[in-house]
Amino acid sequence: MSKLRNYASAIAVPLLLGAVVGFLTMGSMDYDKLNQPPLSPPGILFPIVWTILYTLMGVSYAMIRQKGKPESSVSLIYYLQLGVNLLWPIAFFLLKWRLFAFFWIILLDVLVVTMLFRFYAKDRTAGLLQIPYTVWVIFATYLNLGVYLLNR
Repeated sequence: MSKLRNYASAIAVPLLLGAVVGFLTMGSMDYDKLNQPPLSPPGILFPIVWTILYTLMGVSYAMIRQKGKPESSVSLIYYLQLGVNLLWPIAFFLLKWRLFAFFWIILLDVLVVTMLFRFYAKDRTAGLLQIPYTVWVIFATYLNLGVYLLNR
């Protein structure tokens, strides 16, 4: 696979899937109407941040693929965390399962940290590019818990 095609496809997958989930949940986005914990960013920031994070995710995965076929465990953790990530807004926004979404995002935290270390072991830069994603998901866990507690 050419380098350009590798990067384009690796970036397109999370961006396109994220856009589909955004489309599915946009009518149920009630974030700005909820009581929010301290440090809550404005709702408009989320699509910007997620676009950046999905792009970094794709770049990192492409870097690992560029070195050759990734181990199945690396691909598994990548796609597993992506799937868990994409299901979270459905639970939180569409279904309004705020407490379930909190436990779901804890699973995502574990998967993202695992991915960061697996990527780092394969390619240092690929792993380091996942630090913003890791920090953001941990912050989102705080926001999820805060929203749940303040809106019961």
